[in-house]
Amino acid sequence: MLLSVVMPVYNERATIKEIIQRVQAIDIPKEIIIVDDGSTDGTRELLQNLQGENIRVFYHEVNRGKGAAVRTGFQQVRGDVVIIQDSDLEYDPQDYYKLLEPLLDGRADAVFGSRFLGGPHRVLFFWHYAANKFLTLLSNMLTNLNLSDMETGFKAFRAEVVKSLHLKSNRFGFEPEVTAKLAKHRYRIYEVPISYSGRDYSEGKKITWRDGVAALYHIIRFRLFD
Repeated sequence: MLLSVVMPVYNERATIKEIIQRVQAIDIPKEIIIVDDGSTDGTRELLQNLQGENIRVFYHEVNRGKGAAVRTGFQQVRGDVVIIQDSDLEYDPQDYYKLLEPLLDGRADAVFGSRFLGGPHRVLFFWHYAANKFLTLLSNMLTNLNLSDMETGFKAFRAEVVKSLHLKSNRFGFEPEVTAKLAKHRYRIYEVPISYSGRDYSEGKKITWRDGVAALYHIIRFRLFD
């Protein structure tokens, strides 16, 4: 079994080396596919020196969004299973074992790492929590799923699943889009509890209320019109 870790990166100079070290420390055969999405803070220059035997780096010349970076990464996958790993240290690679278990024993086609199923997490923003729960509820209503955390950035898939979905979103619309298309294809989805070390805006958090409003549009668009 070869694991493909797809890592979208945008202006994460402070954390990129640390997250790569944490991923490398996981004792699973793997490749790391890093997609720099037009960084301007020196991240690109660091990445040029980090390519190794199991690390491949790809570059967007301009910032196109997380969804676009993930799509680029998916196109380069060589492994049997795929995990999306954000580069900001919010999601812990030690949870890979939890994410992979339902895939490797044949129960699941996709696994969502839920921040709301009891794992340890940093206490931060109430309104972010409320928005996440509302968006998950709306998504569940339209997809007939019972997820607890549709917006999680920590997702794992069988490789053939990601190659079948024909994704389009460029920014954070990726999460509702991939959820809607998994539901349409009737893929088997599991959730597992994960730890979550959220950061605040002074630490570089990028998602804003505008992305929450856009998510409403994407939830409806990809379930009813795409």
